[in-house]
Amino acid sequence: MAKPRTEPSPPHSAHHGPAAVIVLAAGAGTRMKSRTPKILHPLGGRSMVAHALDAARGLGPERLAAVVRHERDLVAEHITAHDPGVIIVDQDEVPGTGRAVEAALEALDTLEAGQAGEGGALEGTVVVTYGDVPLLTAALLAELVAEHEAGGNAATVLTAVLEDATGYGRILREADGTVAGIREHKDASADERAIHEVNSGIYAFDAAMLRDALKQVTTENAQGEKYLTDVLAIARAAGGRVAALATTDRWQVEGANDRVQLQALAAEHNRRTVEAWMRAGVTVVDPATTWIDATVTLAEDVTLKPNTQLHGATSVQREAVIGPDTTLTDCTVGEGATVKRTDGTRAEIGAGATVGPFTYLRPGTKLGPEGKIGAFYETKNAVIGRGAKLSHLGYAGDAEIGEGANIGCGNITANYDGVDKHRTVIGAHVRTGSNTVFVAPVTVGDGAYTAAGAIVRKDVPAGALSLSVAPQRNAEGWTEANRAGSPSAQAAAAARSRAADSPSVATPTENEEGK
Repeated sequence: MAKPRTEPSPPHSAHHGPAAVIVLAAGAGTRMKSRTPKILHPLGGRSMVAHALDAARGLGPERLAAVVRHERDLVAEHITAHDPGVIIVDQDEVPGTGRAVEAALEALDTLEAGQAGEGGALEGTVVVTYGDVPLLTAALLAELVAEHEAGGNAATVLTAVLEDATGYGRILREADGTVAGIREHKDASADERAIHEVNSGIYAFDAAMLRDALKQVTTENAQGEKYLTDVLAIARAAGGRVAALATTDRWQVEGANDRVQLQALAAEHNRRTVEAWMRAGVTVVDPATTWIDATVTLAEDVTLKPNTQLHGATSVQREAVIGPDTTLTDCTVGEGATVKRTDGTRAEIGAGATVGPFTYLRPGTKLGPEGKIGAFYETKNAVIGRGAKLSHLGYAGDAEIGEGANIGCGNITANYDGVDKHRTVIGAHVRTGSNTVFVAPVTVGDGAYTAAGAIVRKDVPAGALSLSVAPQRNAEGWTEANRAGSPSAQAAAAARSRAADSPSVATPTENEEGK
């Protein structure tokens, strides 16, 4: 399968990554106005915190920790399910990012001491990032670490250059380029507000310096919080070098505090994902209406038509055409297949197969190579053989349909008896007439036929014709007798009058079937 060129590189060896990455994931996110914790809100097929953890893990740290508090159990379970190697750290009653980092460092030191013996403590570079910056990449974090270690810095802050920096803390630099401090917008002078470089809140620290500085940070401020930003001034006062790495890609350091910001990030993430796939050889007819999760894989020469959404673990092979108006979740699509105006979940579509329009593929659908599921068809737990055709207006549930079978219009597998589900097995090269109903459990042998309107309640032997025959009975004069004065009665009377005036036109009065 092709890979978009902007995907993160494979994780660095643990020997080359930082000592630790700490992901802050304790906030309540009240502006989301949601029962779901902020960092668990999804975009691009993953939660915000999952994106953040992937970037952190891609850096190759020796240890990866996440600090949690709000909805602690729910968040911790989600993080561990995504990355079982993450160390979960609980923030205590002391508020603030400084205390969150301190709690993580204490937990990491305890682990280090347990391995190294009494007195052991974490050494090296510690990176601090956040659970609500989903577009941050491992590549940018690696640049931050490289800048930090090359300069022998006590602290290095990742900054962004914004056209409009209103509301952000400004980076104040010395003549030599080092960071003199961070000035919050409300406290900045007119000259300082003209600065476009702002603090992202993402840092690389020397572990020993960070440990000592956090002990000096207090909660004596208007918010009563232990601020991580205070570490920078403490480091400078101790003679440490504080530097910054600036990025012009503001999206990588943007967080989401409400649903408006979340959607803006989701749209940008999707734009980058779609663009990356186009550069990898995928044709996207209308990028504005095409949404692709980060977990999707596409081959070269795939074509995506307007209003296509690909979610989860969906994979599409070469020269397949998806859309328009199609949503696939956790589906596989074979080479050269065509899927249009379809909703599918956990379905497998074979090479050269065709699906749609207006088709509903439920979990367990497996369509073989060169097969067809056509208009207004629903399938579930159905295995459909090579070249078999379910062309229109039907339902196949809990069924097996053999190679080359042709299932007529309006066919239904009646798989549910009100208590249990039962299976229908239709053999190879079977031909079924319109409006056949298969009352499961039932088996139809290879090469068998069913007549139009058949209700198949018993197994059909190979090569047999199954039909349900009842003599047709016509009740003459029923409409005029029972619907007197209606348009139908008037039309019937007029037709009889015309027939009486034209005796050469015969009107059948009884069923001729069987003669």
